[in-house]
Amino acid sequence: MKKKLISLAVAGALAAPMVASAQGTNVTLFGSVQAEYATVNKEGQSSQAHIGDDTGRSRWGMHVTENLGAGLKAKAHVEYGFSTGSGALGIARERWVGLANDNWGEVKFGRVQSPFKDFAGGMTIDPFAYTTLQASGSGGTMSASANGLGSGANGFVNSAARYDSPKVEGFSFSGILMPGDSNRLDPANVIAPSGSFAGSQSNSGGEDGEWDFQVAGKYEAQFQGHNLAVFGGYSRDNISTRQRTGNAGYPALVNNEHIWRGGASWSFQNFKLSGQYENINNAVGAATCTNAGMLGNPATGSPESTPGKSHGQCNSAMNWGGDGNIWFAGGQYDWGNTSFIAQGGMTNAHGLAGGASRREVSSFTVGAIHNLSKRSSLFGGYQRAMVDDRNAVFRDSNTYSIGMRHNF
Repeated sequence: MKKKLISLAVAGALAAPMVASAQGTNVTLFGSVQAEYATVNKEGQSSQAHIGDDTGRSRWGMHVTENLGAGLKAKAHVEYGFSTGSGALGIARERWVGLANDNWGEVKFGRVQSPFKDFAGGMTIDPFAYTTLQASGSGGTMSASANGLGSGANGFVNSAARYDSPKVEGFSFSGILMPGDSNRLDPANVIAPSGSFAGSQSNSGGEDGEWDFQVAGKYEAQFQGHNLAVFGGYSRDNISTRQRTGNAGYPALVNNEHIWRGGASWSFQNFKLSGQYENINNAVGAATCTNAGMLGNPATGSPESTPGKSHGQCNSAMNWGGDGNIWFAGGQYDWGNTSFIAQGGMTNAHGLAGGASRREVSSFTVGAIHNLSKRSSLFGGYQRAMVDDRNAVFRDSNTYSIGMRHNF
């Protein structure tokens, strides 16, 4: 009888939600595990296939909330990502501490996501975010900058403070500030390591105390079953002394980067439409992609110029220091537990006088997501990217994917 009681107690403990609570403090363990079979066929290059999670959806972490009284809460968040296709134990994602109150909102300090990624447009309007069918990066219809100010997969902002307001009459806004430490925070693909310099980290940073920042706002309303959201935002990335000088084959920059974004989403019953437009001037971070965004690792060689080294390609990138624009549009129809999706758009990177040539990338994606439960889902589809590149460096591609995801 004692053995049976012990067995029942252990089974009950394992079946309980992964939440611990003590003296007003709640600790929640969470995560997501994803694996997909994806094939990327680039013109003139052998097919690249894998089983794993190149876009970095898989993650695990811990979220802590402490009730301080009078409606005030202290929070802490630590999160790591990993790939189901390799033996890596994990890479750093979000890490922050913060304070929250229902009346004035939430403020975070540390390594955070950008509003362009998880608040206003970006991955919030892409059902295929964090899969090889995603719109950002290789999909070529959303910015995916490697410096943390864009909406790329596994793109985060180091050394930042972020504020999220409560929703008031349908309005809310979010913003981040990041101090400019030009020696440590230049984009990594610009400053190469040397015998005396260890290389720079993947982030942004101005000079002489300049602060990079990003702000975004949105309005949400419901009317007779119709759900409408309108959003917009602005991002500024200050260039540093090193970027003004030029390095590692990159020409010197003159002006800071400015990105304007606007968009909307509408849903009614089983239908949903969404879209956004991004205007980019003097690209710095927007001239790059995260590894997870472009489905490749530069450590294996330059994906665009070394056939066979990687299936990665940064289709959403602007020319270094150049202007351009990106637009995205998508539609979704829900039938029972299955969502059918069609989306696409175009990236237009303007050419530079005496420098890089213009590039246009258009793409379309079709596929479906089937929810097995509230936590488990299957997904799959096809994506076609078509490149008009005067230098003939980038290549057209066909992507096929089928995968499974479980959240806990």
